[in-house]
Amino acid sequence: MNTLFPTETTPTFPTSYGEILQRLRRVDPVTYGRTRNFGNGTVTYLSPYISRGVISTRQVLEDVLEKGHSPERIEKFIQELAWRDYWQQVWIAKGQRIDSDLKNTQTPVTNHGISRAIIEGSTTIEAVDQHIDKLYETGYMHNHMRMYVAALACNMGRSHWLTPARWMYYHLLDGDWASNALSWQWVAGANSHKKYVANQDNINKYFASDQRDTFLDVGYEVLLKMPIPNELREITEPALETELPESDDFQLDPSRPTCIYNYYNMDPLWHKDGDVNRVLLLEPSHFRRYPISNNAMTFLLDLGENIPGLHVLVAEFSELIDRFQPKSVLYKEHPLNSHYRGQEEARDWMFDVTGYYSSFFQFWKRAKKQLPI
Repeated sequence: MNTLFPTETTPTFPTSYGEILQRLRRVDPVTYGRTRNFGNGTVTYLSPYISRGVISTRQVLEDVLEKGHSPERIEKFIQELAWRDYWQQVWIAKGQRIDSDLKNTQTPVTNHGISRAIIEGSTTIEAVDQHIDKLYETGYMHNHMRMYVAALACNMGRSHWLTPARWMYYHLLDGDWASNALSWQWVAGANSHKKYVANQDNINKYFASDQRDTFLDVGYEVLLKMPIPNELREITEPALETELPESDDFQLDPSRPTCIYNYYNMDPLWHKDGDVNRVLLLEPSHFRRYPISNNAMTFLLDLGENIPGLHVLVAEFSELIDRFQPKSVLYKEHPLNSHYRGQEEARDWMFDVTGYYSSFFQFWKRAKKQLPI
């Protein structure tokens, strides 16, 4: 058993902005760098707030630097933040191409569903099954465990990555389609030079387990040559549908600018003191393409309580324009907002590094130069 760290706890995710800022202030980037790969290591639990645009990667970076941490000492922490911006830049550059194999054709693929045992949490790998149960309960899964689950689905169960990635995104409170889809492709070899696999020893080491005699309890030279384990053979298609709320009953003042919030922008400080209309736009077309669970929708709506005067509208962008005819529209840049019309405003990126880089470390080489010495 791994006894390096305290017992793993079940995370909770408060939605009040004050509590979110308290969580930000408690971040320990030094210990994070040493222990983040362990299930009971020190992680930030900030990812749902970054993904929903409540806080930005730049805000997190500035906060830890203001505490006096030197960039050299917390480079691993900064790198992990930068991965989020990197995946977003890939999405901007490649658009909907990230919904298919980006660099390589995933092989071998025997199905385009997902192993039933994965969605039921009955793979027989105890640590994995426990964390799948926690995903359903909390909307969160440790990043290292996400890699294990992806490896089981794609490289052991030989499912194409897209359906399993959509299943995980559906349940995550921190669902970011770029990070999710491109990470699944990385594990499956569609966005990397080789596949990622992990055996039982690896899972035991990082997730305080001592399980033996499983289908993963073999050497690495065996894993990728194995036939599909019996435990993963039954394939299913997960039911992924979004239950959208009712629109609020409201009117907009067409003489005032209208700020558009959405699944990726719930920033309570955006035009905080402006005399503006505020609309949380939930487009049915978006949620058909990228469905989310009831837990994720509830989390989103609860975050909206931090934004005074926010009205919920379930409609397409064009319907908003036709119905309210606002004088002007303000929105934050995002790959999913290309059909919006109005004044686009930049997000708070960590670095002034844009465009497509075929690897993170090409991106990081340029980004790192902008850190204070």
